[in-house]
Amino acid sequence: MQRALIVLGVVILVVGIAWPWLAKLGLGRLPGDIRIETESGGFYFPIVTCLIISVALSLLLWFFRR
Repeated sequence: MQRALIVLGVVILVVGIAWPWLAKLGLGRLPGDIRIETESGGFYFPIVTCLIISVALSLLLWFFRR
């Protein structure tokens, strides 16, 4: 459990440091992401972005387990 928490902390740290470059990838603004804006507020759900990240992580985990 300790090792998993340390790895999770390191991953969060690396993503935080690399955020300026990751933001330029365009994730979160893909066609298919749901965006509803009204006068009183808005709703945003990046469903296509979530699917792409899920597939990428699944492939990475599958590759490293082999």
